[in-house]
Amino acid sequence: MHDDVVEEPRPTEGENMTKDQGTVVPVLTLATEETHVPDVLAEGPLTAEKLTELRTVLAVMADHPVTTLEIRPMPETVPRSSGISLNAVSPLATHLSKLIRDSAKNSSTVATATASGENIYRMVVPAKVAAQFGAGVVKPMTVKGVEGGIRSALVGAKGITAHATFVPVKTATKGAAAGALVLMAVAAGAAANAEAQQRQALEKITTLLEELKQEKLDDERSDLKGSAGAVKKAAAILLDRGEVGHSLGLDSAVHTIDKELSRTEDRLGKWRDALRRLPEDKGVELSALKAFSGVAGKGGQFRTHLEIATLAIALKRRVIVLQAVEHAQASEGNVFERFSRELKTDQERIDELESGINDVLLRLSSLQIKRQSGFRSPVFTGAEVDTLMKQAHRIHSLGKQVEHRDGTPDVAIDIARRRDGSVTVLPAVAAG
Repeated sequence: MHDDVVEEPRPTEGENMTKDQGTVVPVLTLATEETHVPDVLAEGPLTAEKLTELRTVLAVMADHPVTTLEIRPMPETVPRSSGISLNAVSPLATHLSKLIRDSAKNSSTVATATASGENIYRMVVPAKVAAQFGAGVVKPMTVKGVEGGIRSALVGAKGITAHATFVPVKTATKGAAAGALVLMAVAAGAAANAEAQQRQALEKITTLLEELKQEKLDDERSDLKGSAGAVKKAAAILLDRGEVGHSLGLDSAVHTIDKELSRTEDRLGKWRDALRRLPEDKGVELSALKAFSGVAGKGGQFRTHLEIATLAIALKRRVIVLQAVEHAQASEGNVFERFSRELKTDQERIDELESGINDVLLRLSSLQIKRQSGFRSPVFTGAEVDTLMKQAHRIHSLGKQVEHRDGTPDVAIDIARRRDGSVTVLPAVAAG
């Protein structure tokens, strides 16, 4: 491993650094199994743009997927309430601590960067691996009152993004240890993402149901809320101890979630049928949208069904991650590769369901809403115009709920590590 000396007044060989270049960010490479890593790490310090290019080269040239791990200073604030906290003896924290110790022994750059004991570790999983994780894992989340979402405290630190010198550490960590670290990081990042989604969905459902007062939908919400508790406990045991906690009612929770997904598939079929019956290039009266009850209002049954579907999908994605980790750990061979395959196979139904709902929302948002026909004056009153515009706006705004993705991006998972070795893993998001 290349030995980088940061404090020397003159740059070390291969590292033309100066003190005014700002924060030094060591970049480690993790290969999930024994692989040849191309010698593209000997070019000295990198800018953020060059580091992105390096990841692209590694993705193309390496025999197996190579993940990078950036060691960044801890920012003043980390939105820990949005992540999953794990103690120092959890599998992820243990693997990370060992990696830090081993790397610091062989690299003064790593030793200097980690001397405070508190850092942000940004793991970036390459796009060709991330494609196997599905859309839900990298869906960006937002937080009330925080512009830019959960990662704003990290991304917004200008000292990191504008004045950082990224220094490659020239030896890859390979094999089972690296695979286990990446596996647990992805599992935690995906679980944190799903937990944030389900929390937001529950808040919206509760608000909508206060207006609707429909007992059947309230029962669906209650059942899913109960399942969320079992899934959360099972995830906590997995991440804390490395095993899935079936004794906590996970099987029952999965049954409830699958039943709700089946309801959502039935509703989706009815929505699609209703849309097919609408004229293609003509205005549509609100009376023709009976299958979308309350769609022109602020709440309504249709929007409640959407939020219940969002909650069920988020819970199912979380369960899929738990089951994929369990299957990977129970089999011989590369656990991360097995995890990826299991995750990809099981989530295809969920991706298809989510895609179908998005298609419905986009179709609804493109409708031309016209005035109700009948024996009425051909002249609009001001109040009628205002009401129609509000109704049309609410329907057209449905398209804003659909995320537009340009291919599959790299996936970034931020891990905040404290002095005692405990960690907080923030939701996995698309790497910027």
